[in-house]
Amino acid sequence: MSEEKMQKTVESLKSQFNGIRTGRASSAIFDKVRVDYYGTKSPLNQVATVSIPEARSVVIQPFDKSLIVEIEKAILTADLGLNPSNDGKVIRISIPPLTAERRKELVKQAKTIAENSRTSIRNIRRDGNEELKKSQKAGEITEDELKTEEDKLQKLTDKYIAEINKIYDAKEKDIMEG
Repeated sequence: MSEEKMQKTVESLKSQFNGIRTGRASSAIFDKVRVDYYGTKSPLNQVATVSIPEARSVVIQPFDKSLIVEIEKAILTADLGLNPSNDGKVIRISIPPLTAERRKELVKQAKTIAENSRTSIRNIRRDGNEELKKSQKAGEITEDELKTEEDKLQKLTDKYIAEINKIYDAKEKDIMEG
């Protein structure tokens, strides 16, 4: 139960990190972009093909050419700091290199997200320990079983916090190299 929650926390961290732009082009930065498709907000990847022909450029090809203006509008309102331009058939986006100041801001943002994830993991451990103590008080498990399960939960916590640290370190390196 606790492990499942911890795994979801790590998945959420990865998803949030995908939204942080680095200096290189990546289709993941468009994951949260929603396009108004006949009155319905649809994910960009369901209304267009997103390709990365070069390290600093993105080409978005709509399945329906009439959506090109809506896609452009959605990218601008997603506040990604990108300027799309269209030629009537495709949208081209040049990914500008990040300034040193912007890189520091992004690293700080990533650090905050990682710390929130570590806090979530520790809260899951605390909740798990409280459940174990209730079970022991209710006579469902012995004191020895309680100690064994608490140790298992601590090892699980350490494992997931180490995984979060590894993911954060990789993201920081990615942002700084950009």
